[in-house]
Amino acid sequence: MAISAKDVQKLREMTGVGMMDCKKALTEADGDFDKAIEWLREKGLAAQAKKAGKVAAEGMSYAAVAANGVGVVIEVNSQTDFVAKNEVFQGFVKDLATIVANENPADVEALKNCTYPGTDRTVADVTADKVLSIGENIQIRRFVRYADGVNVPYIHMGGKVAVLVNLEVEGIEAGKVTELGKDVAMQICAMNPAFLDKSDVDQATLDKEKEIQLAVMANDPKMASKPDKVKEGIVMGKLGKYYEENCLLQQAFVKENKISVEKHVEQVAKELGGKITVKAFTRFATGEGIEKAEENFAAEVASMIK
Repeated sequence: MAISAKDVQKLREMTGVGMMDCKKALTEADGDFDKAIEWLREKGLAAQAKKAGKVAAEGMSYAAVAANGVGVVIEVNSQTDFVAKNEVFQGFVKDLATIVANENPADVEALKNCTYPGTDRTVADVTADKVLSIGENIQIRRFVRYADGVNVPYIHMGGKVAVLVNLEVEGIEAGKVTELGKDVAMQICAMNPAFLDKSDVDQATLDKEKEIQLAVMANDPKMASKPDKVKEGIVMGKLGKYYEENCLLQQAFVKENKISVEKHVEQVAKELGGKITVKAFTRFATGEGIEKAEENFAAEVASMIK
C-alpha cells in the first residue's frame, strides 16, 4: 500500500526515528503502526514506543471524590477545545461524575438511563439538550468508579488528563495520605505506566518483549555470536528495565528518583505509623485513541461563499 508523508511524520513523532527508517518500517508493516514500531525496535532503532495513542478528539477528563468517599474518573468528548472550556459543558461533566458516584451504573449505557440531578429526565435526554444548546456533538465515552479505600483525584491542564488513585490504608487517618496520593497521581499523569506492579504484566507481553530483545541482538553483529545462555541473561536484565519503565510501583519516583514509587510509599507509611497499599489507578487522557477527521479549513470557507 502507498505510505503517505503524513503517516511517516506521525511514526517519527511516536518513535523519534529518522524519516527514511520510518517509511521503510511502515512499508514492511503494510501501514500498520504497531507492527512498524515493533520492526523499528527489533532493528534497534526505536526505544519503547510512546503509549499515548492517537489523541485527536477534544473534551474533558475529570476526576473527583464524592461526599460518600467514592472516587470517579470520567471522560466526555466534544468536537472542539472551545466547547471543552465552556462552563456549561464542564458543569455537565461534573454532574455525570456525581451520578456515577451515587448510582453506580454498570456502564455508559446504564449511565445514560440514570435520572439527571434536579430533573425527572434521563442523562440521555439532557445530553441531547446540551448538544442543541452548545451546538456540538457530545459523547460520554468512559468512566471508572472506586467505592472502597481512600481515593485521590488529580486533574492536569484543565482536563487534558485526569487520574484517580485508589489506596488501601491501615492504621492511618485518611486525610494524612492525601499528599502521597496526589504525588502518586502526578507520577501516573507524567509517566503513564501501563501496569500497577510487575506481577500484573501478562505473559503475552513478556513473551513479546523477549522476542523483540532477542531480535535486537540478532541484528547486532557484536551480540549475534554470543551463546544463547548469555543472550537469555541479557534479556532478563532488559525485562528489569521494562518493569522500571512500565510498572508504576517499580518506576523511579519523580520527586526523588533514587528510590522507586513502591519504596517511597513504604517510607511514608512507616513515618505515619501504618500501612499504605496502592490498590489501583486509572489515567484518562482526553481523546486518547480516537481518530479525528482533519478538516481543510480553506476548502470549507470556500464552499460556504460559493
